[in-house]
Amino acid sequence: MALRQIKSTDLILNDDGSVYHLNLLPEDIANTIITVGDPDRVAELSKYFDEIELKKSKREFITHTGRIGKHRISVISTGIGTGNIDIVLNELDALKNVDLKTRFIKPDFQKLNIIRIGTSGAIQKEIPVNSILISSAAFGLDNVIQFYQHQPSSEERACLSAFEQLLPSGYTIKPYYISAGKELFERFSKDFMQGITITAPGFYAPQGRTVRALHSMPLLMDLISAFNFDGKKITNLEMETAGIYGLASVLGHQAISFNVILANRATDEFSKDPAGVMDRGIKEILGSLF
Repeated sequence: MALRQIKSTDLILNDDGSVYHLNLLPEDIANTIITVGDPDRVAELSKYFDEIELKKSKREFITHTGRIGKHRISVISTGIGTGNIDIVLNELDALKNVDLKTRFIKPDFQKLNIIRIGTSGAIQKEIPVNSILISSAAFGLDNVIQFYQHQPSSEERACLSAFEQLLPSGYTIKPYYISAGKELFERFSKDFMQGITITAPGFYAPQGRTVRALHSMPLLMDLISAFNFDGKKITNLEMETAGIYGLASVLGHQAISFNVILANRATDEFSKDPAGVMDRGIKEILGSLF
């Protein structure tokens, strides 16, 4: 990016010079960052650090930075949904790539490796509950990335077009499709299951659930489950991955999403030990990182 000064109302700072929502200074974060949705999960993950050098929090955003062996690593909670992802990724990028004192974009770009560890529900019956799946790409049913300039690849455009053709004319969603960071995906794809993820803008109707309010697009989950593009299927539902992939792509970072499968919607099965499964998943993923 060219040298450009950021307006004070575009990038708001706290009195101590930290970024507004995350309450972090540039030295507070590593270049390898794990994101989790649940604030309580930060400590569940950082307990496996060999050393914790920093703990900070503001609102739902809790950050621990430390080391595993010689590797410096940060874990930060994002809360739920891509609206929060918009805040977290923009502020993390600013910490590395904007001089917060002069408000000029730094001439030398620093790349982040962003690794999501979250829960998810499978929609294909062959995906076991309690397993781990990485998102090779994600369809976003939210609208955050519509506000950013993004140039999809020809393969991404083709896959998106195939998905859009499945949707009835009365369905008002405007999906987008973005792949995982190539470097991180190639690093982990041999060791974990993989599939295409749906990132929904909510937990109930946007993921096909009906409690009392009736669904305006009742066939949506059936269409999603039946999608097949050159042998690639949609495998699972969650609420952050497409936003992470989209912002990471726009900003030039690498991102990968690990989905701990706690439910299978096709078989109507839910994990009998979700906390234990997540703990084992965290240890397995951390072991694969370093």
